[in-house]
Amino acid sequence: MRPTFRLVLPTTLLLGLLLSCVDPEAILLRGTVDIVVVDGTITDLAEPQTVRLNRSKADPVTGLFGTTPLTKAVMQLVIDSSETVDFHETIDGTYQLPTGFRGRVGHAYQLRFTLAEGRQYVSTQQVMPTVPPIDKVESRFNLSSLPPDRFKGYTSAHDLFITTKDPTSEANNYRWEWKLWQKQTWCRSCVKGVYSVFKVVPQEYYRGYAFVTGTDLYENCFTPRPGPQLGLLAPDVPDGDWFYDYICRTSCWEIIQGYDLNIFADTYTNGNLIEDRRIAQVPYYTSEAGLVDIRQSSLTEDAYRYYKLFQDQTTNNGGIADTPPAAPSGNVRNITDNRENVVGYFTASAVSLSHYWLDKRDTQGLSLGASRSVGKPLVNGEELFYALYGRGVNQEPSPPYEGRGGPKVYIWPVDNRPPTAVCVPSDSRTPFKPEGWRD
Repeated sequence: MRPTFRLVLPTTLLLGLLLSCVDPEAILLRGTVDIVVVDGTITDLAEPQTVRLNRSKADPVTGLFGTTPLTKAVMQLVIDSSETVDFHETIDGTYQLPTGFRGRVGHAYQLRFTLAEGRQYVSTQQVMPTVPPIDKVESRFNLSSLPPDRFKGYTSAHDLFITTKDPTSEANNYRWEWKLWQKQTWCRSCVKGVYSVFKVVPQEYYRGYAFVTGTDLYENCFTPRPGPQLGLLAPDVPDGDWFYDYICRTSCWEIIQGYDLNIFADTYTNGNLIEDRRIAQVPYYTSEAGLVDIRQSSLTEDAYRYYKLFQDQTTNNGGIADTPPAAPSGNVRNITDNRENVVGYFTASAVSLSHYWLDKRDTQGLSLGASRSVGKPLVNGEELFYALYGRGVNQEPSPPYEGRGGPKVYIWPVDNRPPTAVCVPSDSRTPFKPEGWRD
């Protein structure tokens, strides 16, 4: 339903920030871009350690870019120039180290991989620096927090601020990230179809108007082609723009990533308290309480320089006479062709993680979801639905149908219609209760 990583800089941000903040033709060189994007970090947390590989290629006619996962690569992590650990591909373009692996402060990590066509790449060596703990998190509701163009004039958000003690022994570079967890009620939307728990039996119909299901599990949208179906007494499926939304069968949480790049070097504050640093602007999607995970990461010196360059390029548009920026090369190179520009960065970072409960008792005015509903009474969970998808919920009609209309597509038997939908784990959704959630 929604594009669906806990990584150094998500691919969509690496290229999306560039396209949204500077001249797209300057970045894409009028359709000539065809680059490998590497996106990953090794942390000291007990979490999946992943690296994502994509190819970003611009259309030669329109100049617009698209990304394609790079699959079937052979990838290894080199530890302290001696030990190697193999990655395995979990989903297309995403590679993960064995379960239970975590990085350690002071150790050196290097990425190397070979693409399916045989090209070999290697990163620079990254020594994991330490990071201080987050001492305090504070939330302040701000009616004018967000830029007006982000949500068509809606600007309300919670600004989150942290306090941390910067160590005096060495130079430190920081990066802050956040993600929001909200309880999700609606787990599936079916466009020109209906949700079915069991597989539909081919060319078997009930009384000429309903498709018939068997006993094999399906748990997906059934979307027959519009028009008359094959077979005798077959139903006629309407065309047009229609859809139905289905309630979650179990508890489910929406995961909303914050993609703003927030970095800091202690050049002028070494050893002092970093206080009242704004590290997140969490949009006021819904009035229901939520959980915000805040990650304070350490950056190596060269990783900080890379992200600072990237930040400067995407926030300073310049004038007509200025030299247009180009996507900065990261720390990964093609072993046999140094001319190839590889975007993204592989690094290692210790992380201080804080689970912050956002009760939203200090809010003013309408949430984003409520403002988009235009006064319409909201059903359970529809406030968040409006915020994420810009429309209200449209449920499949339930039996009995006589006198009040039925669904566009009928499924037999009808006594369990409409069904509930499974909460499928992804980067944007999970059926597993997040640590720190309050019931």
